[in-house]
Amino acid sequence: MIVARQKRKENIVEYLIYMWQVEDLIRACHLNMDEIESCVISQYDQPENTKREIRQWYQDLIDMMRIEGVTEKRHIRINKNIVAELTDLHLRLLKSSRETVYGSLYYKALPAIVQLRSKSGGEEISEIETCFTAIYGYLMLKMQKKEISADTIDGIKRISNLLAFLAARFYEEETSPESFKE
Repeated sequence: MIVARQKRKENIVEYLIYMWQVEDLIRACHLNMDEIESCVISQYDQPENTKREIRQWYQDLIDMMRIEGVTEKRHIRINKNIVAELTDLHLRLLKSSRETVYGSLYYKALPAIVQLRSKSGGEEISEIETCFTAIYGYLMLKMQKKEISADTIDGIKRISNLLAFLAARFYEEETSPESFKE
């Protein structure tokens, strides 16, 4: 919760990846607060009132996952909403006559995005969610110390550049929305 709050303020892409990790952590702990307490919360060097707040945050996420039926896979609505906001910004940046840098980054990343979407098993997800899925998958492979091809690394770099730019624009839009009017 502390990390999530900070990431949400600073970098929306890092925040969303972190939240996906938290969802998976909750699943790994079987949506059980005792396991989360033992594996996660007990590791925090925080005052008891902060730990209470962290416990409540995890409990709220567990409740959301149960209510929304995403206890085994997929993402809670608050995370889906961020993907939707970023997709909206992505489309606006592509349409903007003033935004040439983003378009260039997008077209450099597009072959990797298309390739990943073709492997999605027919699931309809946005290009931006495809990018997040790629980054998250890459991070999981690295954590498992699996071999990653040079082509995959190149595609991930291109996608990362696109998402980094998108995150910067998202932050700018949140802090000064009037600068994004056509």
